Amino acid sequence: MAQFTHSRRVQFCDTDMAGIVHFANFYRYMEEAEHAFFRSFGFKIVQVQPDGTVVGWPRVRASCSFESPAFYDDLLEIELDITRRGVKSLSMSFLFRRGETKIATGELKTVCCRHEPDGKFHSIEIPAHYREKLCESTG
Repeated sequence: MAQFTHSRRVQFCDTDMAGIVHFANFYRYMEEAEHAFFRSFGFKIVQVQPDGTVVGWPRVRASCSFESPAFYDDLLEIELDITRRGVKSLSMSFLFRRGETKIATGELKTVCCRHEPDGKFHSIEIPAHYREKLCESTG
């Protein structure tokens, strides 16, 4: 069972000349579902913390495999599951469906990072308030 489901209507600008969703848009859809997942806990994907630091979740790996085309105006259901919760990272899987039709599957790995004022960032342990919500979500 999915930990989180996000619905998205395919926009005309998401399609190619054949009227099929361009493959690169599935990566945007995964990110959109990830952001909605974080918002469901009251978080943002890049967020100023109580101590004034900025925490973000850059991607270190992404993949997507396609099984059936999606078209303009399709309503896609995107199921997000946390497949691994590490000390500093999250791995997520995504299942794209149109009704009962499986469209694609994808994976993202993100690392929790602190962003410094000079633009540099470094990985950190996932802060406790994130871990608590993720534990509630993934059991």
